[in-house]
Amino acid sequence: MSRPFRFGVNLLTPAPADEWRAKCRRAEELGYDVILVPDHLGMVAPFPALVAAAEATRRPRLGTFVLNAGFWNPALLAREVATTDALTGGRLELGLGTGYAQAEHEAAGLPFGSPRERVDHLERTLAELERLLGSEELPHAGLHSRGATPEPRPARSRVPVLVGANGDRMLRLTAAHADIAAFTGARPGTTPGTLEPLRAEELDERVARYRALAADRAEPAELNLLIQLVAVTDDPEPALKPLLESLPGLTVDEALALPIVLAGPLEDVVAKARAQRERFGFSYLTVLEPSMEAFAPVLARLREEESA
Repeated sequence: MSRPFRFGVNLLTPAPADEWRAKCRRAEELGYDVILVPDHLGMVAPFPALVAAAEATRRPRLGTFVLNAGFWNPALLAREVATTDALTGGRLELGLGTGYAQAEHEAAGLPFGSPRERVDHLERTLAELERLLGSEELPHAGLHSRGATPEPRPARSRVPVLVGANGDRMLRLTAAHADIAAFTGARPGTTPGTLEPLRAEELDERVARYRALAADRAEPAELNLLIQLVAVTDDPEPALKPLLESLPGLTVDEALALPIVLAGPLEDVVAKARAQRERFGFSYLTVLEPSMEAFAPVLARLREEESA
């Protein structure tokens, strides 16, 4: 039996406090289950943005989509996670990935590393977070050993973890550690820092590989897909133009068939979202901020169908 749908929106654009809170309230009004933030230079700082989102809303979960593990020391990250989960009343969902933008690491004065090194660091980070957040106390420097105040603790015994993955080793880590398996639906592009979409058959293979690696799990993970383009319209070709220009040789029909694209009349888009849950298991769909309003009628229709 398929999981019920969940819907998230990744808020990309920084805004003054009142505008940020209004944007978060709008996401809640539209019915989104999760308000997410990225981890890129030039965008919002993840944890304070989520605390502000929690103050403005009541229902949605709040997540990182996804933290660039190379930006973070695991012990310091554990402190951020514990504090944010406590301040949001246990609404945090922690998304993690290796990061793929070398220019951002260079701008931050941080090593980028080889793909193997980046996955190694993520693996250490996941293990350390599980150890630190599962222990009685987070580590402290001992400078206030007499009368030390307690370290921050999460609101729950386990903060749900999402891992964004595509390659075999990342899928293995996802199977071992993640409550939510997030599929990018894309691979690294030929230009550094870019991604190229996977066709449905390629994504079939990646999901099948994950399922094989996760076969011994006590509980199946929730499967997530990031939808890169949403356009509810009787004429989707203009909305597809930027994608077609970036991928010479891709036809309109091929673009419409990409799993990360939901474009066309409302009934067609709703049917495709339903079909992709049946085919791949994607019950948790995330859209980007520019698609927040466009996706709302799709979200509403899918939710109506499930409650009928």
